[in-house]
Amino acid sequence: MKLLFKQRYFSWFDSYDIYDEAGSTLFTVEGQLAWGHTLHINDAGGTHIGTVKQRLFTFLPKFDLFEGDTLLGTITKDFTLFKPTFQVDFNNWQVQGEFWEWDYDILDKFGDRVATISKELFNWTDTYVIDVNDPADALYALMVVLAIDAEKCSRD
Repeated sequence: MKLLFKQRYFSWFDSYDIYDEAGSTLFTVEGQLAWGHTLHINDAGGTHIGTVKQRLFTFLPKFDLFEGDTLLGTITKDFTLFKPTFQVDFNNWQVQGEFWEWDYDILDKFGDRVATISKELFNWTDTYVIDVNDPADALYALMVVLAIDAEKCSRD
């Protein structure tokens, strides 16, 4: 299952639309005015289904992931010098990036690929393609991409 993750061009806060391969909207993401990044995920009908919320005052970037109002766990950036990695604690995923921080692999605890994330270059806004092996993991993979994009935005 492929998802196209596209940031909206004119928006005061972080906002994104996520489409399937046919161009249908699957999710919308709305940022909230807050200290740090808080991103609310809605399904195509506008129902709130998840939140990615940055933790403040941590040594390494951390984001709490919520499905509905239930805390699933945290994604934490590891201390690395050349290739970024993140740990997702609620499902034992590891995210491995490449040097330029454009492409990432999400791996399960056995090292099998759950999803790939590729940043499309030469677009006006941040645009990613998320290729998820199991459609049941689409929301969680989206949360990972939102956290990575928010972390990069905070750094820049």
